[in-house]
Amino acid sequence: PAMTHPRLVVVADRGAEVAIAESHIGLGDAQYFTNAVSEMVCGDNASLTHWKVQRESTRAFHVAMQTARVGASARFSTMNICMGGALVRNDVHTLLAGEGIDARVDGLYLAGGRQHVDNHTFIRHGQPHCHSFELYKGILDGHSRGVFNGRIYVDPVAQKTDAKQENNCMLISDDARINSNPQLEIFADDVKCTHGAAIGKTDDESLFYLRSRGIPLTEARDLMVYAFASEVLERITEEPLKVRLEDDIFDWLERSRRERG
Repeated sequence: PAMTHPRLVVVADRGAEVAIAESHIGLGDAQYFTNAVSEMVCGDNASLTHWKVQRESTRAFHVAMQTARVGASARFSTMNICMGGALVRNDVHTLLAGEGIDARVDGLYLAGGRQHVDNHTFIRHGQPHCHSFELYKGILDGHSRGVFNGRIYVDPVAQKTDAKQENNCMLISDDARINSNPQLEIFADDVKCTHGAAIGKTDDESLFYLRSRGIPLTEARDLMVYAFASEVLERITEEPLKVRLEDDIFDWLERSRRERG
C-alpha cells in the first residue's frame, strides 16, 4: 500500500491575516497510510485561521501532528473535521507564547463501522492574560470507537488565564464507544479554567416532537445529528467550505444507515 508524508508550514508575520484550508481526500476504497505534519507560527498581532478536513478512504490510516506557536495579542483558530479513515490519530499542540492571545481549538469527528478515531490536544498557556476555548464534538455509529484526550497546561507565570474545554459526544448505536479524558494542569493561582465532557444518545423527547410535526423517523434523527454538529460548523466563516461540510455530514448519515441495514 502507498505511504505519503505531507508537510504544511504556515508563517503569519506580525500583523498579517491568514486563512487556510487543509484537505485530505481519498477517492475509492484503497488502503494507504498518510503521515501528515502541520507547523504554524502566528506572529504578534497576527490572525491565523486554519481548517483541516479529513475525508480519506474508510480503509486508510491517517496519523497527524499539528503544532502552533502564537505570539502576543494574536488571534489563532484551528478546526479539525474528521470523517474518514479506518484508524485515525490527530495530535494538536498549541503554545500561547505571548500575552493577550485569543485562541480557539475546535474539532468534529464522525465515525461508523469499525473506524477508530483518536484526538489528543494540548494547549499550553505560557504567558498571562490569554484566553483559550476548546470544543470537540463526536458522532459515533456502528461499532466505531473514539478517544478524546484534551490537556490544558497553565504555567506559573500565566496569571489571568481564561481557559475553557468541552467535549461532547453523541452515540447513534448501542455498540459505539467513546473514551473522554479532559485534563487541567494549573500552576498559577489567578485563573478561570473549566472543563467538561458529556456523552449521550439522541433525545427521545426531541425525536417525538419532530415526528409529531410530520417528520419521518429517519429524517428526524438526521436533523438532530446535524443540529448537534452545527455548533462547530457555525464557526466556519468560509461559506463554500461550510456548505460542502454540511452536505458531507448528510452523505455520511446516509452511508451509516445503509451499513446498519
